[in-house]
Amino acid sequence: MEQTIQVGLDERSYPIVIGTGIFRRIGTMLHAAGLAKRYAIISDDRVASLYGRQLQEMLHQADLVGELLTFPHGEASKRLDTIEQLASRLAACGFDRKDGLIALGGGVTGDMTGFLAAIYMRGIPFVQIPTSLLAQVDSSVGGKTGVDLPQGKNLLGAFYQPRAVFIDAEVLRTLPREEFLGGMAEVIKYGASIDAEFFAWLDRQREAILALDPSALVPMIRRCCELKAKVVEQDEREGGLRRILNFGHTIGHAVEAASGYRLMHGRAVAIGMRAVAELAARTGMADPSVADSIARLLRAYHLPTDIPPELDRAALRSYLSVDKKTVGGRIFFVLPEQIGRVSITDRVEEADIDAVLNAGCHPC
Repeated sequence: MEQTIQVGLDERSYPIVIGTGIFRRIGTMLHAAGLAKRYAIISDDRVASLYGRQLQEMLHQADLVGELLTFPHGEASKRLDTIEQLASRLAACGFDRKDGLIALGGGVTGDMTGFLAAIYMRGIPFVQIPTSLLAQVDSSVGGKTGVDLPQGKNLLGAFYQPRAVFIDAEVLRTLPREEFLGGMAEVIKYGASIDAEFFAWLDRQREAILALDPSALVPMIRRCCELKAKVVEQDEREGGLRRILNFGHTIGHAVEAASGYRLMHGRAVAIGMRAVAELAARTGMADPSVADSIARLLRAYHLPTDIPPELDRAALRSYLSVDKKTVGGRIFFVLPEQIGRVSITDRVEEADIDAVLNAGCHPC
C-alpha cells in the first residue's frame, strides 16, 4: 500500500511517498534518490529513542552515514539558540553542502530542520520523515520552516522545500493518543476549508480513523497531502491562495501562545476553527449552521471548541496583533462561507473579534 504524490514546483518539485511499511525501506529509497552520502538525523529526544538508532542502522545498510543529533522535545525548543546549537554540531562534524539533513519527528522537528537546512552553508538538501499525524498531513509538506520568538510563533523562518517526504502510517501507532487527536484538527481543517466531500467522509470514517485502521488512514493522509500540494503549487510563498491553509490558525496561534504553549497546537487550531466560524456567523458571511457543523465534527474527534476561560483575553489580543498574517495593523482572518469554501478578509469589526474572544469568559 504505497502511493506517490508529486509537488510540482519546477526545479524544486519533490515526491511525497505515502503508505505502510515505508520506514523500513527508508535507507533503500534515500540511496536510490542520491541526494547525499551522509545525513544528520535531526530528532527530539522522545522520537530519537523510538526510531533514531533504527534509522541509523537502515542508512548504514544502504551504504549511507547517519549522525543522530537530538534536542529536548516540545515547542519550547523551537527557537534560535537550538538552531545555533545544532548548526555548531554540524560544523564540528564537518558537514558541507554535499551532505543532507533528515527531519525525523513532528512539526517542531520539521520546521526547525527545514530552517537549519535553509541557512546552513546557505542551503543544503533535507528530507522529511514525519512521525506525527500533524506533520504527515500538514507541516512536512510545502516548505514553510521557522522558529518562534517570545512575541509569537514562526516569526523567523524561510520558504525552503524538502527534496522528498516519506510518510508511513504505521508509525502513528507509537504516537500518544492526544497528539493523534491534535493532528486530526489539521485534517478537519482541509475538509472544512477546501473539500466538503472530504469533510463528510471524515464523519463517516470516524470509527476506522480513531481505530488507526490503515485502510482509512492512508487515504486520509493522501487526500490532505493532495489538497495541500495543489495549493502550494499555485502559491508557494503564501502571496494569496495559500493563506486559506491558515484556517483556524490566526486565533489558534494566539490561544496557543496565551497558554504558554501548554495547549497542544492541534487543540488550539480546533478552538481557532470554531472561533472563526462563529466570527463568520456574526459578520453575516456564513449561516450559524456552518459553525455548528464544524464544532460537531471536532467534538466527534474529542477536540475542544471553546477558548479556555482562564486564558488572559488581553494576552490573546496582543498575540493576534503580532501574528504573521497581520498587515499594516489589520488582522486578516480566513472565514468560512460554507463547509468547503472560505474567504480571506480584514473587514472584521473589532467588536465582533472581542465578542468571539470573550465568549465563555466569566468574568473577563
